[in-house]
Amino acid sequence: MAVFGESIIYKSREEIEIMRQAALVVSRTLGEVAKRLKPGITPAFLAQMAEDYIKSQGAIPGFKGLYGCPSTLLISVNEQVVHGLPTEKPIEEGDIVSVDCGAVFKGYYGDHAYTFEVGAVSEEKRNLCAVTKECLYLGIEACHTGNRIEDIGYTIQQHAEKMGFGVVRDLVGHGLGKKLHEEPQVPNYGRRGRGKRIQNGLTIAIEPMINMGTYKVKTLEDQWTIVTEDGLPSAHFEHNVAVIDGKAEILSTFDYIYDALKR
Repeated sequence: MAVFGESIIYKSREEIEIMRQAALVVSRTLGEVAKRLKPGITPAFLAQMAEDYIKSQGAIPGFKGLYGCPSTLLISVNEQVVHGLPTEKPIEEGDIVSVDCGAVFKGYYGDHAYTFEVGAVSEEKRNLCAVTKECLYLGIEACHTGNRIEDIGYTIQQHAEKMGFGVVRDLVGHGLGKKLHEEPQVPNYGRRGRGKRIQNGLTIAIEPMINMGTYKVKTLEDQWTIVTEDGLPSAHFEHNVAVIDGKAEILSTFDYIYDALKR
């Protein structure tokens, strides 16, 4: 899905503010998903709702049509890691559901994801989601000047593997801007002190994809949906960040999701 190979495009403060607004369109959309996600709802319904909502915000769905993607949301259930195509199969009690969303606002992309726990979820799934979210924020803390890109992945990998989980190797975070996928690639694994130096103006999507079992994945026949090789669950959380004054500032927010889940 991703296309890389160009140099890193560092952003001005003005560009970063537009990207913050793009990210917040996605944040609000995921909040609308959170209001509706429950047993019996279908991924296809959520995807159409999200498309209508993004357009109502004066933005354009970021995924639909890109690389041939047929949907506004990518919804991955249980053993599906990412890029799940929305279907008419209802969500069930006990599922964990990763919802990945993108939007374009004033020419810039927002792109982030959240894994929802539907109803009564097993303790194992709950722990997987908690650790994956911890990995996200630890990775963000490692995104500062003085570090290099692989320091982010190293930090994520150390925490996930310490907790007994597998870190997906075949899929990575990425730069973000006027394109959904810009340089640099941001792996969720790595060695300390390797990769490009982190500089002010860097805008990236950090998105740990953590599996309950093996790190290995495979692609289904639809050529989109990626699942764990052993069939065990996977979780995925993603934020957009910009490096400002030497440290990462989160442009997206999960607050709309948290507000919806309190109701």
